[in-house]
Amino acid sequence: MIDLYYAATPNGLKARLFMEEAALAGADLPYRLLPVNIGKGEQFKPSFLAISPNNKIPAIVDHAPADGSAPVSMFESGAILLYLAEKIGRFIPTDIHGRAEVLQWLFWQMAGLGPMAGQIGHFNVFAPEKVPYAIERYSKETGRLYGVLNQRLADREFIVEEFSIADIACYPWLVPHKEHGQNLAEFPHLQRWFNAMAARPATQRTYKGVANPYAPQGKPMSDEERKVLFGQSATTTR
Repeated sequence: MIDLYYAATPNGLKARLFMEEAALAGADLPYRLLPVNIGKGEQFKPSFLAISPNNKIPAIVDHAPADGSAPVSMFESGAILLYLAEKIGRFIPTDIHGRAEVLQWLFWQMAGLGPMAGQIGHFNVFAPEKVPYAIERYSKETGRLYGVLNQRLADREFIVEEFSIADIACYPWLVPHKEHGQNLAEFPHLQRWFNAMAARPATQRTYKGVANPYAPQGKPMSDEERKVLFGQSATTTR
């Protein structure tokens, strides 16, 4: 059994999407969804910090590691996807070249697409005042990354030769493309891949009933939620 600590953010949805893909692929990977209300600060509870010291979701606890050892706890969505893919032997190639390609694109999402899209999303939606330089900077860089992925998908169905955790990692960060100031019609290969991903049964199961990720817990953000989510500093970890 996997305990998945979750909120419907792009990173949280990555982990849930993996679980649904695994289930539909016939993998023996039962999981329990444990919602974390990040707007109310549940991510700062000592019990959660013991699993995720960075006070972010998603996090998992694997109660049945492959080697039969004590439960394994994991934080960081990219690390979680890699751990689970290796656990079930799916969604990552076993040959050295295929594996290297998946890891490159997984790290590309973690280091580039996610952070840049997150920043433009913040300045477009959450910032209390418009900061033109920040909006221009992050909008251009997010658009550049869309272009990189569009070019990658020009001659292939998936990001690597077969469906993988690279696709699972990238898709949730492209769902809020409008909030990121991007028009998918300008990226035809990316749009084709995005539509195909959206049509997958696992994606539909994952996103059923999910609200806009820019409205935490399915409603507009209150001042208190804004303070909890964006008002943290080094003192939070002390």
